[in-house]
Amino acid sequence: MQFFDTHAHIGLINENPIEEMRVVQQAKRVGVTRIVSINNSLRDFKKVYPVLKNVSGVYHAVGVAPVEVTNPGKDWIGIIESSAKLPNVVAIGETGLDYYKQFGDKRSQIELFITQLEIARRFDLPVIIHNRNAGKDVLNILKEKIPPAGAILHCYDENAAYALECLDAGLDVYFSFAGNLTYKNARNLHETVMNIPRERMLLETESPFMIPAQVKEKKRSMPEYFVYTAKFLAEMLDSPLEEIAEQVWKNSCRIFRLPE
Repeated sequence: MQFFDTHAHIGLINENPIEEMRVVQQAKRVGVTRIVSINNSLRDFKKVYPVLKNVSGVYHAVGVAPVEVTNPGKDWIGIIESSAKLPNVVAIGETGLDYYKQFGDKRSQIELFITQLEIARRFDLPVIIHNRNAGKDVLNILKEKIPPAGAILHCYDENAAYALECLDAGLDVYFSFAGNLTYKNARNLHETVMNIPRERMLLETESPFMIPAQVKEKKRSMPEYFVYTAKFLAEMLDSPLEEIAEQVWKNSCRIFRLPE
């Protein structure tokens, strides 16, 4: 079996380059052989990408998250565009909308989001979407602006009705579940899993956040903990872990256009 962690903030786990590489090796020991490295800012991308760009099995996304809306950086559009051409950069993101806290204003967030959707379209890359308390606006924007390469609703936290609305609208979207899927009170996620096609499911650790319930005593999530969420998903779907691992692997390779 092999696993594909589609969303890990490796640079937030540890800023030491040697430790960042150690995180990847620890994950590989338990079968997590591919990871997409995520950064919220271009500053962080510039730190992490050089360290991990030649590490086998590590891929990268580049973008500006809504938490950085007031400070995306000078020439941030040009930096994303040039970075999108780099080896092993497979997606734009994370980007999206976050209305939970006051990150700038809604208009600025929406402009930042749409600009990156347009970049994803130009470079024919999928987009990784952050959505917190902004589901209606995210969906309306995607209906108009989703790039042809598709989108990932990462750390999915809406309900089944929302997921089905996305699919009924004909959107090429995937739903990525993190460690919070294992929480007893995550009924919205459990309902979603039971109502969407398996071909649209991805898994992630959202490291260092969203620690699976099985290792809740740990201080932070790690890519190596991916297996706990995968086992939980398999149990929910009453399927062998090997079968679910294979399906999620295929889905991940498909959206990121990587060989299986």
